Amino acid sequence: MTRVRHVPQRSCVACRQVRSKGELIRMVRTPLGELRVDETGKVAGRGAYVCRNERCIEGAVKHKRLVRALGVAIGPEVVEELRSQVAAAVGRAEPEGKASDK
Repeated sequence: MTRVRHVPQRSCVACRQVRSKGELIRMVRTPLGELRVDETGKVAGRGAYVCRNERCIEGAVKHKRLVRALGVAIGPEVVEELRSQVAAAVGRAEPEGKASDK
């Protein structure tokens, strides 16, 4: 009998949709108080998750949901890093030559 592997579930702070942990981007406030994007999902500190789409990132920043979840102000450089990760994720997901023009 094969064993079913547990997949951790997390919810997006912007849209509240529950997804597998790997589908979301983790923001972390480290014990030293710095804020950064956690690509590995293993950095120590207080974490919050956001969907990998521009709408959720903008909503999380605009409505200050990341600020409430992490307890620290979000700088423009962190928002830009989130946007670049979303762009990279979309680029990997779409076949070459089929990227949407925005």
